[in-house]
Amino acid sequence: MSTTAGVQRQYSGTAGRTENCQLGVFLASASAHGRTLVDRELYLPQGWCGDDGRRTEAAVPARVRFATRPALGLQMLRRALDAGLPARWVTVDEAYGKDSKFRLWLQGRRMGYVLAVACNQKIPTDGGSARADELAAAAPAPAWKRRSCGDGAKGPRLFDWAVATLPDTGTADHGFTRWLLIRRSITDPTEHAYYLYYGPADTGDEELIRVPGTRWAIEECSQTAKGQVGLDNYQVRRYDAWYRHMTLAMCAHAFLTVTAGQAQKGAPPTGPGSSPSASPRLDVSWHT
Repeated sequence: MSTTAGVQRQYSGTAGRTENCQLGVFLASASAHGRTLVDRELYLPQGWCGDDGRRTEAAVPARVRFATRPALGLQMLRRALDAGLPARWVTVDEAYGKDSKFRLWLQGRRMGYVLAVACNQKIPTDGGSARADELAAAAPAPAWKRRSCGDGAKGPRLFDWAVATLPDTGTADHGFTRWLLIRRSITDPTEHAYYLYYGPADTGDEELIRVPGTRWAIEECSQTAKGQVGLDNYQVRRYDAWYRHMTLAMCAHAFLTVTAGQAQKGAPPTGPGSSPSASPRLDVSWHT
């Protein structure tokens, strides 16, 4: 049994499989001027939280209790927003998007979000709730737009996108709206991704399509931090040592990001949005 803080057999999104590993939850900030990691938390599985012997050996503080990864994400978001970090949107993957507490907390802070959700996510419509994939199958042909959600290593990330305005269920604040965004692969039209949106009602389609691409900032920051500042180059067992290494690596990465940003001039313009038009034969209003 490992005595390295947080290590046990668990699913690793990076590896794409279950293995003996340590999981960190990271918060990144992305803008036109650069992107960098701004906070981190070590995920401590339930098996660890109840094992006093391993906790003592790994120097896990008594105050640390079990918290899900969405809960750790909220801790970091709360710290960042309370500290005044400027942000317009929060983007996360399915592990966080399916958590209703996560969504409600963001709505309570009037923070726009785009959360990846599963195909079976229940979506509110005028005729009751429906699965996200059921709504995707009913999207009219004019609703699909081929757009890039940002540049990747191989150029623009092109997909087909459909946007639907969701009915007001009383959870949106004044001036805010919720949408369902669907991403369809060009090479395999059966491959879809689904996003729940919440934000200012005047947000245009181009902006709605652009924002999901910024979630890749986490993967990009992770890769560059590993290659440039040794984010994953450590051999520590203690809980506090993990935080010290990650904090030092993140500070170095942020310094490089700021330095690179200061050397750049200007920022790419954002495209204009488009207005939604209703589709009366459907239970949601598709943008065509």
